[in-house]
Amino acid sequence: MADKTAPRATSNRSTTPVSETFAQYISSQWADRPDALPTPRDHAAFAAERRAKVSAMHPGKRLILPAGAAKVRSNDTDYAYRAHSAFSHLTGWGSDSVPGSVLVLEPTADGHVATLYFREPAGRDSDEFYANPEIGEFWIGARPSLAHVAADLGLATAGLADFSAVLDAVDADTLVVRDADRDITDQVDGRRLLTADSESLENDGDTELARDLSELRLVKDAFEIAEMRAAVDATRLGFDDVIGDLAEITAHSRGERLVEGTFNRRARAEGNTVGYDTIAASGPHACILHWTRNDGPVVPGDLILIDAGIELDSYYTADITRTLPVNGAFTEVQRRVYEAVREAADAAFAIVKPGIKFREIHAAAMKVIAAKTAEWGFLPVSAEESLEPDQQYHRRYMVHGTSHHLGIDVHDCAAARRELYLEGVLEPGMVFTIEPGLYFQPDDLSVPEEYRGIGVRIEDNILVTESGAENLSAGIPRTADEVEAWLAL
Repeated sequence: MADKTAPRATSNRSTTPVSETFAQYISSQWADRPDALPTPRDHAAFAAERRAKVSAMHPGKRLILPAGAAKVRSNDTDYAYRAHSAFSHLTGWGSDSVPGSVLVLEPTADGHVATLYFREPAGRDSDEFYANPEIGEFWIGARPSLAHVAADLGLATAGLADFSAVLDAVDADTLVVRDADRDITDQVDGRRLLTADSESLENDGDTELARDLSELRLVKDAFEIAEMRAAVDATRLGFDDVIGDLAEITAHSRGERLVEGTFNRRARAEGNTVGYDTIAASGPHACILHWTRNDGPVVPGDLILIDAGIELDSYYTADITRTLPVNGAFTEVQRRVYEAVREAADAAFAIVKPGIKFREIHAAAMKVIAAKTAEWGFLPVSAEESLEPDQQYHRRYMVHGTSHHLGIDVHDCAAARRELYLEGVLEPGMVFTIEPGLYFQPDDLSVPEEYRGIGVRIEDNILVTESGAENLSAGIPRTADEVEAWLAL
């Protein structure tokens, strides 16, 4: 049965025809659509393996993983839709997901049966077809059939209306991904409370589910690694585009916006969108770690720090930073700072191999940062003294960490336990960033004037291999000499 009610009704300004004559006419004289079913996408087998792992972690539990509803941006206008990462990871459904879908793993005697519930096509005999601006086909395009999605994802499907039976069966052994869909979470909580022995509701099981889903992504499978390579390759094209547009960028009073727009155009052409808001930070803006206003000029003689990544249709994203001299050549001080940051990045990369702890990567980079800032006379103590946990003077110039896991989220595996993340041991298949930096605020009196307003970060995407590591973004120029040659092309 189609949903004929627009969730955000617009009757006060609607001019949609309502006559029976019109309804009969618009529902007639449509060509049949091809009904050939696709073969399963490459992602399907990998998603099935992930579901099997989650099933083994939670025997006897009903698992509800919503994709999430569309989110309102303004009145009846939504943000571009993105399904919840856990949902996408376990279904293989990315940018073509249908909003409001839900994956359910129903427990059985020997595991779980997975079913994907989503809003199926309403049919052209329904007024949803033409009159519902949020979900109607005339407004947003056709939705795939249950059979099409089942064949595409290798997954049993059912209409979203049937999901009400799952909610009716909710009990204390039901777990839900709480942050994916607030309405579904509230309904699950209410039904669990009715079956609980007390008047309070514990969400420990939900927390464990979120943790397990996050930790499942710590080691990437072959599909994920291939997607990460493709995301990095696409991101390289975005950086090339920005360099190609530098003359126009520097001529505009809001050149940072042009950097953002140029990169975002490539992201939409090569993938789904950007993996996160692009940072286009020129001059002293480069000292603001998450500068995303991007409303300043790009001035020859300054550096511009560009932190950007392209998210593919599978949702896997790169996360790369390069710092460029706007006029094509570093000054002596800019080069000194830049090469110090690169040395820190190279020192961190040099130790990456299976068996070391994740936190050792940061420690290796910090040794170089401390040594350089001490050598330049910025620290009141020696580098060795500054590295002591109760000192850390050098961190004034780099307050952030050196690495984070990367994948379907730009900050992937965020709910993983500390002992498996920061204190975790590296394994082949892990993908993360290495991104040291030095940031000398324009009003920082602890450094000489010629350093003030310089911000540099170099960020690469690293894959742990069986014997060491691979820098997936090594093909994007990194050294000062390589960057100058890149800009001269």
